[in-house]
Amino acid sequence: MSSSQVSHDTGTRAAGPATVPMRYEVTLLPVADVDRAKAFYQGLGWRLDADFPIDEHYRVVQFTPPGSSASIQFGTGITAMAPGLMQDMMLIVDDLDAARAEMTRHGADVSQVWHGRRGPGTEGRVPGPDPEGRSYFSYASFTDPDGNRWLLQEVTQRLPGRV
Repeated sequence: MSSSQVSHDTGTRAAGPATVPMRYEVTLLPVADVDRAKAFYQGLGWRLDADFPIDEHYRVVQFTPPGSSASIQFGTGITAMAPGLMQDMMLIVDDLDAARAEMTRHGADVSQVWHGRRGPGTEGRVPGPDPEGRSYFSYASFTDPDGNRWLLQEVTQRLPGRV
């Protein structure tokens, strides 16, 4: 079987959790203007990890949000995705009001807080935070200059098994 083929033989799969560490570290973000995107994310106060202008056809820029072990990369020649295609990337915050205030101070146009549905469209969203104050149920959103949409999700108490 080649590396691109997928086995559908469920009888040979090992039961139990995977044991090889795999760290999710980078999401590629499609942008139309690399310098405009760089200025936006730098303006948010995110850490600039790299800006490698390899040549006129290939440039990699990487930013990491405060407190995150995962980063975003964008640039020239790194993805064929259309700008603005990434939707509902989640940033988990301890205090949604504080996160909204900070993001707004740094130039993001952050929505009002809502609870209920988090996906596309506004139907099913109810204005204001979750009335019971439950973790995972309150959101706000913002977009970058290319229309890539981020969700801020308030998590004050993790589900069992999460740290």
